[in-house]
Amino acid sequence: MTHDTFQVGDLTAVIGDNSADGEHRAGYNGVWRLQHRTEPTNLFVPSVAGLNLEHIFDGDKGDYDNTRKIFFEPRNAPMSFKRLSDSAAELHQPPTPTFQLESWTKFELVAPHYIDMTFRFVPTQHVFEYGYIGLFWANYINAPDDKSIYFRNGGAWQQLCSQRHNDESTVRHRDDHLELKFRAGLGDALYKNLSPLRYDEPFYYGLFRNHVFMLMFDRSQGIRFTQSPSGGGINKELETTNPAWDFQYILPKYEVTKEYQFRLRAVYRPRWGREEIRQEFQKWREGK
Repeated sequence: MTHDTFQVGDLTAVIGDNSADGEHRAGYNGVWRLQHRTEPTNLFVPSVAGLNLEHIFDGDKGDYDNTRKIFFEPRNAPMSFKRLSDSAAELHQPPTPTFQLESWTKFELVAPHYIDMTFRFVPTQHVFEYGYIGLFWANYINAPDDKSIYFRNGGAWQQLCSQRHNDESTVRHRDDHLELKFRAGLGDALYKNLSPLRYDEPFYYGLFRNHVFMLMFDRSQGIRFTQSPSGGGINKELETTNPAWDFQYILPKYEVTKEYQFRLRAVYRPRWGREEIRQEFQKWREGK
């Protein structure tokens, strides 16, 4: 089994590994499909995915041909799917060929409109050249009218919709002063391009039709938000782009064979006001 369908509360989700199936393309692990009871359209671009582990990076290793197997190592390295219960599944990726990183991603649907994700990983070798581990997840959104993400800083709401792919795309926490080192000639990437905007509360949201998609993180340290207006390609039918509402986890230093983890909660529900959005985050943070 490479994937399965889960229905809990108002949500129906297809969760799967990085194999291909029908219109779903190989490489795109995570939540292949997400639908709300009141919105039949898939939130994510149907051929790809959301909560998709896309990159492992260290600022040094890159591809010297057109395969991009290192740049997209989580897409290409072997991965397995396991159904844990009627509401939960786990993806396991053994140590990858280049970065030797082993990981487990658990997804659990919670009524009425939540997906809890726990990501655990173990660096098994001293291979990260500059001493940090970079991890990157993509959410390819299915042609929303508003391609922005919204978050808070300094007591006010901030909005990011970058002008183009790889243009001031990554938002750091206000206390994040880590400057990542990159080898000259490595090539461009969303995680290399920093926005002057900052965030101070670890959550953001975007608008999809009459619904809200929100991600809340269990910490600020190491978490970075990333946005692209066209990262999910083109929707030819609607003649518009599919934005990417992405995120990163940066571990500045690591120990071999030690397990690390972080958690997030995704919310997908009908639109509600910004005060309710903040209350949702506060409620989860106090209860998590």
